[in-house]
Amino acid sequence: MEQNTAVTEEINQFMSYLSHDVHETLEVLTAALDARHPYTGGHSYRVAELSTCIAREMGVGESQQHFIHIAAHLHDIGKIGMPDSVLLKKGRLTVEEYEVIKKHPETGFQILRKVKILQYVAHVVRHHHERWDGAGYPGGLAGDRIPLASRIIAVADAYDAMTSMRPYRPSLTHEQSIAELGRCRGSQFDPAVVDAFIRWKPLITICAEM
Repeated sequence: MEQNTAVTEEINQFMSYLSHDVHETLEVLTAALDARHPYTGGHSYRVAELSTCIAREMGVGESQQHFIHIAAHLHDIGKIGMPDSVLLKKGRLTVEEYEVIKKHPETGFQILRKVKILQYVAHVVRHHHERWDGAGYPGGLAGDRIPLASRIIAVADAYDAMTSMRPYRPSLTHEQSIAELGRCRGSQFDPAVVDAFIRWKPLITICAEM
């Protein structure tokens, strides 16, 4: 995994503390968040599964795949602090409402950082809406400065969002979504992550079953 030794050690320490029961508890919490939004039910589960498969395709080690799986489950936990009038709105968001939604990575970071073993998970969650070209949020990080786990989650998150129906638009097909990821390769998304996602052979079958 493309990261420094200190980060690798932090992830390994996190995984050594994490029990199966704790992992399941975190998944239940995110399932509760998904259930709050009728149009994104199961979103966190699907993003976690896709992120793990991308990581595997990229040659990431097994323990770090599990770490990415957990971080992906928690990537939208900050939306728990969003008002229903914004989160459950049936039409397109106004500029002001979109600014409220954009706060969820930072809110998620502030929630998760309070738990000692979730410190690096919090860091990954904070940066899952950064862009490869530096035009994302909240930190405006670019390229390799964005945690690899965040870059992987960003691609999985975008794919699931595009293939999910919204009140203001129909869902895109698998082919349309892949084409959009390819279009944004090198600007919004890490090219290596997009390439791994497209290269992953079981993609069409797995996504159809989710």
